[in-house]
Amino acid sequence: MRSNRAKVRAGVSMAATLPMIAGALALGIPAAHAVDNPGRNALAGTKPAWATTKADKGATSNSAQVSARVYLSGRNAAGLAAYAKAVSDPSSKAYGKYLSAKQTQARFGATKAQVAAVKSWLKSSGLTVTEVTQHYIAVTGDVSAAEKAFGTQLHNYTKGAKTYRAPSKAASVPQSLKGAVLTVTGLDNAPHKATHNDQLPPPDAVFKNSGPFSSYYGSNIATTLPDAYGTKIPYAVQGYTGKQLRAAYGAGTYTGKGVRIAITDAYASPTIAFDAGTYANKHGDAAWKTGQLSQVLPKNYTKTKECGAAGWYGEETLDVEAVHAVAPAANVTYVGAASCYDDDLLDSLSKIVDNHLADIVSNSWGDIEANQTPDLASAYDQVFQFGAVQGIGFYFSSGDNGDEVANTGTKQVDTPANSAWVTAVGGTSLAVGKGDKYMWETGWGTDKATLSADGKSWTGFPGAFTSGAGGGTSKTVPQPYYQKNVVPKALATANNAAGNRVVPDIAAIADPNTGFKVGQTQTFPDGTEQYSEYRIGGTSLAAPVIAAVQALAQEAQGGKAIGFANPAIYGKYGKTGVFHDVTDNPTGSGLAVARIDFVNGFDAADGLATSVRSLGKDSSLSAVKGYDDVTGVGSPANGYVQSYRRH
Repeated sequence: MRSNRAKVRAGVSMAATLPMIAGALALGIPAAHAVDNPGRNALAGTKPAWATTKADKGATSNSAQVSARVYLSGRNAAGLAAYAKAVSDPSSKAYGKYLSAKQTQARFGATKAQVAAVKSWLKSSGLTVTEVTQHYIAVTGDVSAAEKAFGTQLHNYTKGAKTYRAPSKAASVPQSLKGAVLTVTGLDNAPHKATHNDQLPPPDAVFKNSGPFSSYYGSNIATTLPDAYGTKIPYAVQGYTGKQLRAAYGAGTYTGKGVRIAITDAYASPTIAFDAGTYANKHGDAAWKTGQLSQVLPKNYTKTKECGAAGWYGEETLDVEAVHAVAPAANVTYVGAASCYDDDLLDSLSKIVDNHLADIVSNSWGDIEANQTPDLASAYDQVFQFGAVQGIGFYFSSGDNGDEVANTGTKQVDTPANSAWVTAVGGTSLAVGKGDKYMWETGWGTDKATLSADGKSWTGFPGAFTSGAGGGTSKTVPQPYYQKNVVPKALATANNAAGNRVVPDIAAIADPNTGFKVGQTQTFPDGTEQYSEYRIGGTSLAAPVIAAVQALAQEAQGGKAIGFANPAIYGKYGKTGVFHDVTDNPTGSGLAVARIDFVNGFDAADGLATSVRSLGKDSSLSAVKGYDDVTGVGSPANGYVQSYRRH
């Protein structure tokens, strides 16, 4: 499972064909350009790609209301990116010379004069300033005031079956504000939301796995079911626990002691402390210490029905329990967003950066690249750069729909995992054998076929694609320097001869068929709320697992923050024993597991469904020897955490 944001956030305004502005260091710096508006500077990427002449339905009513955010560039946007690169690059003299949150703001944040000038301009246009932060100025007003402020007309455009407002040309700012304004969001009103008043709803309906299960990979063979790939196959594991994952990824004696990990999602599970404590006790994880798990939550929650708030509880639960299972001594801070909308998720990320709440940030949410407008990409990248300067690294799940063709009809990657400033985490199917021995991994990609009526064969074997690790080549983000000479040219240049960002960077367990056991309070059919356990997966699992492994590595490094990790990760590529080189065919023959599931997701009252799940079948993506767009450089091997030790 990936959070509901992966499913619901598909309403974000679409701009797949708008290129990101290739800025300093080939890491994507937004830029303002003078255009056909004398005395003004255009804000690139503020007109969505779907706002075409053909889709134009005419001017928006002048009295319609607009809520927008004007993001501030700060003192030196290019300097921020350059410093973020330098402190993150092991080959740089500035490597690891991080700034504090206060120093970062003083050196790169907006000046009081810039804030005052932007506020004055907005007010003089007839807009009302509703909020001022270190990063943006929020305004409201009618369409006519917004048009005056941003030097563009707002029109209505058809987008799919619906009609939304958007600028008819790129928004612009007065020449006098050149360098002060990064971008503006909110001029188009297509939903900018994530997938997985207002009071938080009760937990979702209970989900339980049927059986039989394997306790470790291959421990229970389905002798009465048909063969697959010429042999009997094992039942799916009941769900790995921390001991097995720590062994698989080379934790050794490290526990993440002294390291702070933040987790972001929308909303907050009302039972997280009880669930996490109960789970740790049941599965041999270290007991949570007082203050080890904390939450930073908004004053109010919004859009709980639209965002499916209860669906996010399971995401938080998975993230918290997976992090603690792999890094049991790390301190964990959960930062919940007020909703699944990008503005609120950005606020959560900014809280972490502005207050340096953690050095490692796990994010199990995302959406397709076609839904990420360049204005939002700029706002996200600025937060990631501010984090990098402070030694904060962001880890994002790469997606659960493979190349996205089955899901959207278009081959594309996910966002924000496509950002050149985050570590994109792909997924694997993991086999941990007897005695917690690592056996192998494949790229996560699942084909499913059901048992025939007579029970003698699998119908249409191997069946249809159901899910798999997100990956591929970005259409909008230029190739970052750290991927050069590692990512195969054929992947890098798939969409652009100059080369683009390829996702993911690294990978870990994600396949629900070789998944992780979680424990969560859920709503049972009789209406009661009870703690119950189930197996789960998705790159929503891979991201917190890698975040936890990074906490172990930071401890191994003597507690010094790793920061934005990609330059270091790619720098370790090819070194013996650091990564498992994951391929789709690690044993030389096809791999599959058998699953028996409750039809109703709870008990056998409505019958059982028997299926075979083939592994290593990730849509058009393939895990091959070397770097690939399913698993990146691979998964952490025994030498990975050790490679960070100071000698």
